[in-house]
Amino acid sequence: MQFSQPLTQAILLRRYKRFLADMRFADGREETVHCPNPGQMLGLTEPGSRTWLKPGKGKLNWGWVIAQADNGSMVGVDTGLANKLAAEALVHDVIPELTGYNLHRPEVKYGANSRVDFLLTASDRSPCYLEIKNVHLSRQPPLAEFPDCVTERGARHLRELSAMVAAGHRAVMLFVVQRDDCSHFRIAADCDPGYAAAFIEARNAGVEALCYACSVTEAGIAIARRLPIDP
Repeated sequence: MQFSQPLTQAILLRRYKRFLADMRFADGREETVHCPNPGQMLGLTEPGSRTWLKPGKGKLNWGWVIAQADNGSMVGVDTGLANKLAAEALVHDVIPELTGYNLHRPEVKYGANSRVDFLLTASDRSPCYLEIKNVHLSRQPPLAEFPDCVTERGARHLRELSAMVAAGHRAVMLFVVQRDDCSHFRIAADCDPGYAAAFIEARNAGVEALCYACSVTEAGIAIARRLPIDP
């Protein structure tokens, strides 16, 4: 996914109230920008670090897209991009485990009043229910981790995917790592023991888990390579 226009660099002053951050631009002005990430963003909110922004669409003039990690790596922080990155990868058959489906329908109702991120269908196979989770956490590079805070909604999605497997369908949890400095992935059980337990139960029930890392540059972000998932 290439950005439609060049990103603007700024220096992070502080991130607060989950969805707000104060930035200083090259000309010295300071503005509050939208932070499209509800997580703790551990290792990505150090005052003085570089950021990359795009023009905003709401009340704020700018939206935060890329953060500079403690180790200097570029990390995509916009959780809303994960589904767009997955959609692009599906169209271009970047993820071999998910090829062969001719329809990729987004936001299809399923489970207990939920919507699956993508329903993949083809005439010669069972439907595949695909959930996407954005990953930005790496406390001990090159290890990527999810989640970085408690996510009851994420645990519910795992249970609903398990129900789809029980009904005879395929179900996949895809973790999209918006950083390219990681070589493997693990569930951060210390951040959310409930999610870790739900993940184990889901895999035992037949839910598949995939993890793919992205290439991240000022020009764009794209799913690039598969990461092994630690036990």
